[in-house]
Amino acid sequence: MNILLVEDDGPLAMGIEYALKKQGFLISIAKSIKEAHSLFNVATDLILLDVTLPDGNGYDFCKKIRLTSDVPIIFMTALDDEPNVVFGLDIGGDDYIAKPVRTSELVSRINALMRRSRSNSGTCGTVFLTSGNIVVEPLKCKVSVNGEEVYLTAAEYKLLLVLLENKGKVLSRNVIVEKLWDIDGNFVDYNTLNVYMKRLREKIETEEYKHIETVRGMGYMWKNEVDEP
Repeated sequence: MNILLVEDDGPLAMGIEYALKKQGFLISIAKSIKEAHSLFNVATDLILLDVTLPDGNGYDFCKKIRLTSDVPIIFMTALDDEPNVVFGLDIGGDDYIAKPVRTSELVSRINALMRRSRSNSGTCGTVFLTSGNIVVEPLKCKVSVNGEEVYLTAAEYKLLLVLLENKGKVLSRNVIVEKLWDIDGNFVDYNTLNVYMKRLREKIETEEYKHIETVRGMGYMWKNEVDEP
């Protein structure tokens, strides 16, 4: 697996590179946003992204990547307070890890994220689903709203499928986390789920169609009919 490590702290980057290479990963190191843009390509499987960089910040780099790619992104940052974590997830990050980085936890998070990505790809079937103004083409992992394709991250797409597959059922937060992340659920808290739910609503709901209902004290429910042609 090809990992792009964006980190300007030389000794830290070398340590991470050494540890990950021992695990069989291929590592490219960028010490700035400019270098990161030059090294990022279609062969990149995952990005480890520092927030504070000499020529900008990781948040801006993440935003630009998300315009064209759904490659998994893990933020590595000393800014581990809730507002920064939520912001990083809200702009398209898939996970975060606080500095100082523990190698064993980093490897576990990388493996967990890649398992989720492969699992998400494996959910693609041969039918497509419609619900109100939404069309989901599982074979292509494609979602359209009012006839226009919308970009969803892997986590948002899988969350959408979980809700569609359980149309009319109230799903508790615990159940949703279990269905989304299975044994990897210990890396995700309810604040993260709230962010994913908020982002999904913003991308698929309109004034006319409010698909996801929050059932106070219980969980969430997809309330509109789902058709499988």
